[in-house]
Amino acid sequence: MNAERIIRIMAGFMILLSLSLGLDVSPIFISKYFLFLTIFVGLNLFQSGFTRVCPLNTILGKFGIKGSC
Repeated sequence: MNAERIIRIMAGFMILLSLSLGLDVSPIFISKYFLFLTIFVGLNLFQSGFTRVCPLNTILGKFGIKGSC
């Protein structure tokens, strides 16, 4: 599995998790402040589309996981 696929899986998981913890209509509501995690992940995906700089990609590289290129 390459780094790009792991990044997409982790981003999707973090968005779904933070939404389920932050929305008042969900059965496991904890706090509305978890929605800031959703914003952070979305902004990070947005900026990495333009700059090609992704902190998770750097972390995965240190663990020896190769990129898609």
